[in-house]
Amino acid sequence: MPDVKFKIFRYDPETDEAPRFQEYTVPCEKGTTVLSALYYIQDYLDGSLAFRSSCRAGVCGSCAMHINGRYRLACETQVLHLRPPVKIRPLSNMPVLKDLIVDMTEFWRKYRYIQPFLQPGAVVEGQKELPQTQDEREKLGNTIDCILCGACSASCTMTFTDSGYLGPAALLKAWRFVADTRDKAYETRLDLVDGLDGVWRCHTIFNCQRACPKDLDPTSAIAHLKREILKNRVFGKKYKT
Repeated sequence: MPDVKFKIFRYDPETDEAPRFQEYTVPCEKGTTVLSALYYIQDYLDGSLAFRSSCRAGVCGSCAMHINGRYRLACETQVLHLRPPVKIRPLSNMPVLKDLIVDMTEFWRKYRYIQPFLQPGAVVEGQKELPQTQDEREKLGNTIDCILCGACSASCTMTFTDSGYLGPAALLKAWRFVADTRDKAYETRLDLVDGLDGVWRCHTIFNCQRACPKDLDPTSAIAHLKREILKNRVFGKKYKT
């Protein structure tokens, strides 16, 4: 069982003057994930190490962090697939609460702002379901697979330079509902993202696409929203995609 060296970002704003990296050596075998290694450090080497995790199955997104130069989910990342030393940082563009834990208050505020829930409009008497055809469902693609880990927003240069920018995660979700044939808040949704802190702030750098652990494409979703906004301005709602 090889020993692997880790260099982990440490910072407690309440007690530390500046961030630092601390080194740990962890015995790792085939199948050991970065999250498992972090738990080993916390359990046996340094109980003060702070990080987030929940499902350990790549579903909740809470263990997203910067690992060896890329944003990844710690629970899915195999230690022996990485070049040591394994260097771990918290998500960028968010205040550090402690070590690898960041304050996602603004991330969630922007997510709530785009109204991330289906708005079916007036309910038809006797109607219990809102069916979709297979073609209508395919328009949504894999946008519904977003786990809100925050990796895309952490990698986004526009989020870094403009704190008001809604960010790729919120805009991906906005497109998910604009593209949904069951949703009736089309114009409202476009108005919410049509602004300098909305879709027009995106410079199409594709960092968010590369960072997404679920291989989603926020950049493409933002481009779809831009086109939809322009079509709605010129032709009106009847030209909804």
